[in-house]
Amino acid sequence: MGVLVRRSILPVVAVIVAAVVAGASQRQLFRSGVEVITVAATVRDRDGRLVKGLEREAFEVYDDGERQPITQFTKDRVPISLGVLLDISDSMFGQRIKDARAAVDRFLLDLLTPSDEFFLLAFNHAPHILTRWTNSPAVVRQALDGLRPQGGTAEYDAILAALPLLERRSKPRASLVLITDGADTASDAKLRDVRATLLQNDAFVYAIAIDPPDQMPINTRVNLVALRDVTDSGGGRTEVARNSDDLIAATAGIVEELNSQYVLGYNTPRPLDGQFHSIRVRVIGTEYRVQARKGYVATPLPRRK
Repeated sequence: MGVLVRRSILPVVAVIVAAVVAGASQRQLFRSGVEVITVAATVRDRDGRLVKGLEREAFEVYDDGERQPITQFTKDRVPISLGVLLDISDSMFGQRIKDARAAVDRFLLDLLTPSDEFFLLAFNHAPHILTRWTNSPAVVRQALDGLRPQGGTAEYDAILAALPLLERRSKPRASLVLITDGADTASDAKLRDVRATLLQNDAFVYAIAIDPPDQMPINTRVNLVALRDVTDSGGGRTEVARNSDDLIAATAGIVEELNSQYVLGYNTPRPLDGQFHSIRVRVIGTEYRVQARKGYVATPLPRRK
């Protein structure tokens, strides 16, 4: 599951409140007089099963190798703002776009909760914002029904185009889900641009790579190495879907992770030096695997509007 790291420089920065405090904004998950790093973490056992119900005392957090006191913690589900980035290049024509539309429809409208919000962005040789923030079934289905695959694949440009929308979200957590069946062939941005930008953003990214077993030219197939380079360092992951059943299972698995995350916070000991600082989260005395953001760049994020 994805991981969220958030730097706060606002005069009043967020403090964990357990679930919903009457009259408080859902975005006010953390509030403190100092700068806080927040990390959304998923915990799995050695068999890959999600581990739920852990308490604050079970966790340790390290910043550049130094253990930090966990000052804020919740194991309750925190509402999320989620962007779906859907490939509509010409290779998605036919059954693939039908399967993708059905999976996205179920993902957003059946599996997320009413407290969440989402937007849709389609991309071929350029990104196309289909909806702004919504949780309306009618808006989503109208946008999905109008999709007609054509053109190349600019997935790096799509990720960068989606990030400004996340700055205007209303929920505490943020994530992107990229669904694509091909390697990037049309972006102006490079992979290094995407990685560098994500380090300064609090969103974690998932990717669903549609990679059917039928023969395709090697240069048009999904680049799993590049996708994992985007997703894994930020606390997300890449799923491979060979068929329509895999695609539905992948979206359901992502939602299950989102519903099972822990959110931890600690007071950063670092100055705003513009440098990368590593983060490691572990569960004490276990072999559990923690999926979380691996670090952050110590620069202030712009205020979301």
